[in-house]
Amino acid sequence: MRQRLLLIVLVALLLTPVLSYAVSEAGLVYLLMEPGSRSGGMGQAYVAQVDDAFAGYWNTGAMAFNRSTQFALMHSNWLGDVFDDIYYEYFGFNTYLEDTGNIGFNVMFLTYGQQDAYDEDANFLKSFSSWEVAPSITYGYQLNKHLGIGGAFKFIHSDLAPEGTGATEEGLKGQGSTFAFDFGVKLADIPVLPETMLPQSRLNLGLNIQNLGPNIVYINEEQSDPIPLNWRMGFSWQIWNTEISRLTFNGDMNKLLANRDHHWYERVYKDWADQSLDEEWDEVIWGTGGEFSYLNLLSLRLGYIYDRAGEIEGVSYGAGLFYTQDKFRVDVDFAMQPGGDLQDFNRTFSIKVSF
Repeated sequence: MRQRLLLIVLVALLLTPVLSYAVSEAGLVYLLMEPGSRSGGMGQAYVAQVDDAFAGYWNTGAMAFNRSTQFALMHSNWLGDVFDDIYYEYFGFNTYLEDTGNIGFNVMFLTYGQQDAYDEDANFLKSFSSWEVAPSITYGYQLNKHLGIGGAFKFIHSDLAPEGTGATEEGLKGQGSTFAFDFGVKLADIPVLPETMLPQSRLNLGLNIQNLGPNIVYINEEQSDPIPLNWRMGFSWQIWNTEISRLTFNGDMNKLLANRDHHWYERVYKDWADQSLDEEWDEVIWGTGGEFSYLNLLSLRLGYIYDRAGEIEGVSYGAGLFYTQDKFRVDVDFAMQPGGDLQDFNRTFSIKVSF
């Protein structure tokens, strides 16, 4: 049973492009699996551009500028070329309330499928399912024309394996729960160039601090794991926007802050300098990407992700189709994202509805 639990945890750590140092430091890395195929096609660079119901994950500060009621859904057989029973699901909701701001809800769910438990003598004990879930309540508020702020509270539960039944496994369990907060800021619609040069050329800046919360405990406090506190920031330059077409270029950086020696509330500022400067920069994940939209009907996307420590590097690409009638709009997006050592690409699909 103990060996099987360790195998499940190892698989969980391989599911998402995270830093190699963080694999040994943080648990619950599924919280860093970015939802939305629009972002997936642009090298996961979306923190400053996000303008839909995925904002509850990407940047709650961006929610503040949304005046629509929106739903977002993503379904993926994650690393499907290797695992046929590992599925990632995301559902998000956002709506605007006059004089109150934007409120929303989202839930992330990851299932590792059915597992078999054996004792130390290889005798079959039972079958069980492994899964993790994180529902969140989100809020965004627009302070002025250019500035939006937001936050999220999430409950996190991990159920990797049931408590052992053998005498040598007494007290061993694979379930744990904790909570976390996200804080987001977006600086929006900053003019870049005169309209005579590039129409509607605008710059957006975004910052999102994700998963600020206490460790998760599976066995006892001494063996607890920090959750994957992530610092995400970036820009989005809308190069031009006309009735016919729109071109946007994005850039993001991520740094995982997960030092066991620091309290969870100290990691935001202490984990930037607990190693040499070269080592700190090696642990930054970089993403860039662009999107070209034509006639509010079709979008083509291209991106690049560079994760040196996690050994994930490569091109991403994708496309989106839209249907619009009055205030009602449906977006269907597809992306191919680098899969690391396990497979060349992850194929993802997502859908959004706005009205």
